[in-house]
Amino acid sequence: MEDMPPRQGPLAGIKVLEFIGIGPAPHCAMLLADLGADVVRIERLGGNGWPNPVQDRGRRILQLDIRADSGRTRCLELAAKADVLIEGYRPGVMERLGLGPDILRALNPRLVYGRITGWGQTGPLAQTAGHDINYIALAGALASMGTSGPPLPPLNLVGDYGGGSMLLAFGVLAALIERQSSGRGQVIDAAIIDGVSSLMSLFTGLAATASLSMERDRNLLNGAAPYYRSYACSDGRHIAVGALEPKFFAELLEKLGMDKRWLALQNAHENWPELEAEFTRIFAMRTQAEWCILLESTDACFAPVLTLSEAPHHPHMQARKTYIQMDGQQQSAPVPRFSRTPGEARSSVTLKPEDDIW
Repeated sequence: MEDMPPRQGPLAGIKVLEFIGIGPAPHCAMLLADLGADVVRIERLGGNGWPNPVQDRGRRILQLDIRADSGRTRCLELAAKADVLIEGYRPGVMERLGLGPDILRALNPRLVYGRITGWGQTGPLAQTAGHDINYIALAGALASMGTSGPPLPPLNLVGDYGGGSMLLAFGVLAALIERQSSGRGQVIDAAIIDGVSSLMSLFTGLAATASLSMERDRNLLNGAAPYYRSYACSDGRHIAVGALEPKFFAELLEKLGMDKRWLALQNAHENWPELEAEFTRIFAMRTQAEWCILLESTDACFAPVLTLSEAPHHPHMQARKTYIQMDGQQQSAPVPRFSRTPGEARSSVTLKPEDDIW
């Protein structure tokens, strides 16, 4: 077995058994590994079909056929010593494999058993296939996205990751804290549909108090408001402005040399088409780089729209070391940041079935 240096981070000493999947479960395992947890991934031959050198980092990988008696026995041995188990299969799959929570928690009462699915472990849709777009649609999020035409999903950030992997990580850590007093683990049913519903609580509350319209042509946060959207520059690049508050809107107007009459008309919906046309005309007069010189580091709530390959080179990202170089590739650094016990991104290593792991 290849030796690995001692792990560092606030989760050092926590043993995590991950069953390979796609989407939110691997991302959750990456977060835990970055913060020091010892993550052992159970992987079938050939992986999950979606190899990802960034999201798959930080594991010790063990290839097993968990449908065979020998593979299942090895999993039971590891689960008996693990603090946390993560799986992202449809409800009932782990039970049929003989690795369900009842069996494993009888073997290891301290085990925190984390389950991540789209629809949840129960309910009429629990056994139905789905993807991010379906979960955010049913949770009321997709209907509010975009300003015209069919609603467009924002990658799979809102469902799989915002409402999925982050929710699972939060649940795992909460269960570990509770275990300190009870001495017992528990099962976590992390459903993306539930997580997205929670993420929508801001909008549920504001809509109920009439503080925010959820109609797509009036929503301040979906691109309908002229002062909260992106605009094309003279070089074909784009910039983004988000001057929601009156004082920030006033600064944006000042920097652009626009008529102060717009201050009183900021939220007059009937005037939005005219304001949008004026912003469109002005932003098309300069390049993205020229707008950066004029507006960055001001309170106009401005940012250039960068590509994924450009983002790591921005001075702010470089100053914070938001990205790191590892295994010959640019990768996001571990998050969040800790003052005493910082996390560390590590390469993965492949184990042999006979290796002494824990």
